[in-house]
Amino acid sequence: MNLEIPDGLGDLLRDFTVAVLKERPGDLYDFAVDYFTKARDARKPKDVPMYIIVEDDDEAGEPDRTAFKPKSTTGRYARRQSVSAERYNPEEDEDDDDHIIYPKTDEQRERLTKTVSGILLFRSLEPEQTQQVIDAMFEKKVSPGETVIRQGDDGDNFYVIDNGIYDVLVDIKGEEKKVHQFDNRGSFGELALMYNMPRSATVRSVTDGTLWAMDRNSFRKIVLKSAFKKRKKYETLLESVNILQNLDRYERMTLADALVSRVYQDGEPIIRQGDDPDGVYFVEEGHIRITISSPDGTETDIGTRTTSTYFGELALIENKPRTANVYAVGKVKVAFLERDCFERLLGPCVEIMKRNSQQYTMFVSN
Repeated sequence: MNLEIPDGLGDLLRDFTVAVLKERPGDLYDFAVDYFTKARDARKPKDVPMYIIVEDDDEAGEPDRTAFKPKSTTGRYARRQSVSAERYNPEEDEDDDDHIIYPKTDEQRERLTKTVSGILLFRSLEPEQTQQVIDAMFEKKVSPGETVIRQGDDGDNFYVIDNGIYDVLVDIKGEEKKVHQFDNRGSFGELALMYNMPRSATVRSVTDGTLWAMDRNSFRKIVLKSAFKKRKKYETLLESVNILQNLDRYERMTLADALVSRVYQDGEPIIRQGDDPDGVYFVEEGHIRITISSPDGTETDIGTRTTSTYFGELALIENKPRTANVYAVGKVKVAFLERDCFERLLGPCVEIMKRNSQQYTMFVSN
């Protein structure tokens, strides 16, 4: 039996585990029902927020103090795990030139680029934005036993591990328990920066090590603002695609967030005939050339396309190998939607795509 782990399951279970360790509920099942109900409701925003920092104080409200502060074993009230009222709105930030740059050697930049490229949080960034992330990171040397972040403290920096071993510790009934260990790779601290929450765990160095850190303001300006700009850019692109006119604003926003930018140089193949389908492509910039390969290896041109068009959907709809080749004409930039997102996000448009694909098949056969 082949079992496929759904996307997001690891993050969902990790966050739930941290919540259990922090809250120490008396009834785990009741706590799980309440936790996942709130998590489900939180996924139904009125206006699809790009950044989940905090709402205004007046909107968020303040719970009853006596109900919110559980008593500690000493009879005093324990520290309340509050959410800071600080807020960042990328739509209101018009300053695109204020970038912090920390000097680095070529060797450091190369090593850091490789590390950052493997972090899910930064995979959707454009190459220029990735370089801004690297520019904004500063080096931090740590010694054995040094606490890098402490549970309950306000988040200040996001950290990428260059080298060294680090324990992740969670306070359970006044005693620190090790829940994870980083060994010369990984990153931590982004949760507090994204959600503006106190640190959910302590990270302490076991050996000498080197970290690369980025401060809260740089993190928000680069990561959150770039995500906001990416969404707006892709919303504009999707609005120009005829078959997507049936999507409502929420669906279009969700689709825009799932797109990933790819760049191809002149003559480079984007898809090849016979390959298994991996997703659908929307042309952002440039022109593409479409060909059909014959059994003798020759290729016949069947057309060209430019911006506001899409391709690659036929193989996904019919669940068959690619039926044509697509090449870049000059430099081409496309927005790519992975296969597993295709039917989930483009359900309302699949029937239209099927009709278009039938016309395409008739055109090719003739």
